[in-house]
Amino acid sequence: MNDVLGYEGRSVLVTGAASGMGEATTRVLLDLGAKVTAVDIKPTSLPVEAALEVDLRDKASIDQAVAKIEGPLHAVFSCAGLPGPPFPDVDVVVVNFVGARYLIESLVTRMPEGSAIACVSSAGGIGWQQNLTTIMGLLNTEGFEGGREWCESNPEAISASSYVFSKQVIDAWTAWRSYGLMRDHKIRLNCSNPGPTTTAMMPFFHDSAGKDVIDSATGPVGRYSEAEEQAWPLVFLNSPRSSIIVGEILFTDGGFFASLQTGQIDFSGLTGSES
Repeated sequence: MNDVLGYEGRSVLVTGAASGMGEATTRVLLDLGAKVTAVDIKPTSLPVEAALEVDLRDKASIDQAVAKIEGPLHAVFSCAGLPGPPFPDVDVVVVNFVGARYLIESLVTRMPEGSAIACVSSAGGIGWQQNLTTIMGLLNTEGFEGGREWCESNPEAISASSYVFSKQVIDAWTAWRSYGLMRDHKIRLNCSNPGPTTTAMMPFFHDSAGKDVIDSATGPVGRYSEAEEQAWPLVFLNSPRSSIIVGEILFTDGGFFASLQTGQIDFSGLTGSES
């Protein structure tokens, strides 16, 4: 079967397209014949249909980009993000979730039935269910300003690790918002939870969390993944062939989460908390 994933000629948008998982996803999509609009704060050298420089911390920047995007848009890949320190806590949550959410919601009316959205979260989002009461405070905000104001007004919620909190929020939003998007618009929403991956962000994670902690999160596969290994699951999730997959949090972490859940990895000694 040719074009088995169904991307030939389809219009898609990728955030974070200039580097890391976003760039790898863009390359895969171009190879599959998709028409890609690349969104990043930096320029991209890839041969995309359109490249938009957008700062997800800035509502006006997002609005300007949205005004340039024509429909129909068949898939959105939300890959942009900040790793935490040395970036300010509020900026991390705004880029990783608030700005990303605002961009996605601004594009929904241009996405026909059967379209799909896939977000990059992280294995760092494990345990979001236990933090759901706090997270729902942010999820219940409206628009960009409401989300940013919540972050600024609740520093205690994000100060322990703004990166981890932002990824817990993405997981929770995927589980929560997927229902309404499917019911009202017939648009699928899913996310991936990557483990440690060789991208430009990794040195920041080593500095903030410690290399031993990051290395211990590789799972039984025992290595960091490559960006392309994370791109393919995203492409799979947004493929029209995955039409029944809705609200899924797909762990692409080398078996770390499964091993943690079954007591085969003890993470508590490194994190200072119980597994």
